[in-house]
Amino acid sequence: MKKTKVKWLGKPQKHDYPAAQSYLSLTFDPPVAKDLADTLERAEMREYAAKDIFRASGLSLLGVSNSHVEKDRTRIILNEALSPLLLCRDNDHGKLIIADGYHRLCAVYTFDENAMIPCKIV
Repeated sequence: MKKTKVKWLGKPQKHDYPAAQSYLSLTFDPPVAKDLADTLERAEMREYAAKDIFRASGLSLLGVSNSHVEKDRTRIILNEALSPLLLCRDNDHGKLIIADGYHRLCAVYTFDENAMIPCKIV
């Protein structure tokens, strides 16, 4: 059985950074969330396996019944490029925060848990 190849944009989209900042502001004080989002913009691109990102985050996998996951699955099937993930290390709690791209990660995982996912991480 042929694996579905996921296409990725070369860098996150501009609107991903304010989305990451908004999400991070739920956990961190707003100035800290802004600093993290700004640092993410300047960060280098990296790649990690989908399964490793999930394990480090401690989050549950959303199923295909989730409308956002289904939308991203459809984009993958249509060979449309996805935006890379934005990740933050929460060293105080030993967890990885998926600041932006959780639904994309879940969608990719349904096709291939070993898929290498481009991301920025701070």
